[in-house]
Amino acid sequence: MGSIFRTADCAGVDKIFLTGYTPKPIDKFGKERKDVAKVALGAERSIDWEYKKSPTEVIKKLKKEGFKIIAIEQSEKSVDYKKVKVKGNCAFILGNEVKGLSKTILSKSDIIAEIPMKGEKESLNVSVTAGIALFCILNI
Repeated sequence: MGSIFRTADCAGVDKIFLTGYTPKPIDKFGKERKDVAKVALGAERSIDWEYKKSPTEVIKKLKKEGFKIIAIEQSEKSVDYKKVKVKGNCAFILGNEVKGLSKTILSKSDIIAEIPMKGEKESLNVSVTAGIALFCILNI
């Protein structure tokens, strides 16, 4: 389904929640997945991560803890990501390149930010989207 990037005081990502069918760095036997390790280049060992089947469960928990939920998605209710200013604790949720985020997830989000695109394609790779959104919105 997707990933949720948590950031305390908007100071950089301190935890990643993997949800749905997003691959985990560790397989069901507790061994490192070589395909994830190859792509992550060791980052999977340097940041706290947790797997939850349902993203709504994570969103509910984060909201209770005072986090603002920012969905990165194209929507009728979205705002240009360059106009999003956040302070305090926030979490960014990203879907996949094909289906994006569900209406249910979007309805639970405090802000829906969109990265405007030109041309025929209306989708970015999730890692590219995360990099753009985190860098620009958090002003890292």
